[in-house]
Amino acid sequence: GRKTESWAIYRNSWGNRNKLELVELKVLEFSIFTGTCRIMERVNQTGSVSEFILLGLSSRPEDQKPLFALFFIMYMVTLVGNLLIILAIRSDTQLQTPMYFFLSILSFIDVCYTTTIIPKMLVNFLSEKKSISYAECMTQMYFFLAFANTESYLLAAMAIDRFVAICDPFHYVTTMSHRRCVLLLAFSCSISDLHSLLLVLLINRLTFCDSNVIPHFLCDINPLLKLSCSPTFFNEIVINTEGLITLVTPFMCVVISYVRILIAVLKIPSAAGKRKAFSTCGSHLTMVTLFYGSIIYVYFQPLSSYTIKDRVATVIYTVLSSMLNPFIYSLRNKDMKQGLRKLMGRRSQAALS
Repeated sequence: GRKTESWAIYRNSWGNRNKLELVELKVLEFSIFTGTCRIMERVNQTGSVSEFILLGLSSRPEDQKPLFALFFIMYMVTLVGNLLIILAIRSDTQLQTPMYFFLSILSFIDVCYTTTIIPKMLVNFLSEKKSISYAECMTQMYFFLAFANTESYLLAAMAIDRFVAICDPFHYVTTMSHRRCVLLLAFSCSISDLHSLLLVLLINRLTFCDSNVIPHFLCDINPLLKLSCSPTFFNEIVINTEGLITLVTPFMCVVISYVRILIAVLKIPSAAGKRKAFSTCGSHLTMVTLFYGSIIYVYFQPLSSYTIKDRVATVIYTVLSSMLNPFIYSLRNKDMKQGLRKLMGRRSQAALS
C-alpha cells in the first residue's frame, strides 16, 4: 500500500522532469563547445605540421572496402540501438528512475562518442590520402577524450546507484534523488571537459617535424607523443599523474561499490533473492568489464610498447562497447524489453493510422 504509493509518486516525479534532463544535455554540449573554442585559439602555434596522416587499422588496399562495410554497419547499429534506448526510456513512465536516467545519458554519450570517430574512419577507408588537418586532429582528440571520460564517470554513477538500491533500499528514494543525479551528471561532464582540455593543450605544446604519420585510426595521446620531435617528459609526467587519477577514481568507485554489493548479496538467505540482486547488476558489470578492461590494456603500459594490438583494443572501448550497450541492457532487462515493446507498439499504431 503505502510503499507502492510512494514508489509511484517517485516515478512520476522523475517523469515530470524531462525538461531538466534536456537542459543538462545542453549544458554538456555547451561546455564541450566552449572547451573546443579555447583549444582552437591556440592550435598549432609552432606551425610545424599542417596535417597528419592516419594509417588506420590496415594499410593494405584490399582491406579498405571490407573495413568500410564493417564499420558502417557497426555505426548504424550503434545509432539505431542507442536512440531506441533513449526513446524507450523517455516515453515509458515505468522507466523514470535514476538507473534508466543514467542509462539514457550513457546511450546519448555513446552516440556522440562514435560520431566523433567513425565518420572520419569511413572517409579514410575510401580515400587515397588519409589525412586530417592539425585543427581537426586536436578537435577530434578533445571530443574523444571528453566523451570517453564522461562515459567512465557515468559507469561509476550507475555502480553507486546499484549499490544504494541493493545495500540501502529503504533510503534509495531520498539518496538517489533527481537533484543528486543531476549533480553527478554535471560533475561527470565538468571533470571530463577540463581533463580533455588540459591534455589537448599539453599536446598542442609539442613540435612535430620528423613525420606526420599517425599509426592509428584516430588522434590519440600516445601516438602523438611518440610522433613528437620535442621533449615529452613533462607532458608524460602530467598525463600519467593527472590522467591516472581521472581514470582510476571512477574505476575505484565501481570496484568498491561492487565489493559492497557482493558482501550484501552473500548475506541474503534465499538463492532466489541472490539471483534477483545479481540480475540487476549483470548488464552494468558486463559493460564495466568491457570498457575498463580495454582502456587499462591500452593506457597502463609503457609508451614505447604501443603496437597494432592497442588499436584493436581501442576499437573495443570506443566502437564495440557503444554498439553492444543497447543489446546488453535490453536483452538482460525485463523493464527495458517491455519499454521497447511499448515503443514499437506505439510506432506501429501510428504508422497504421
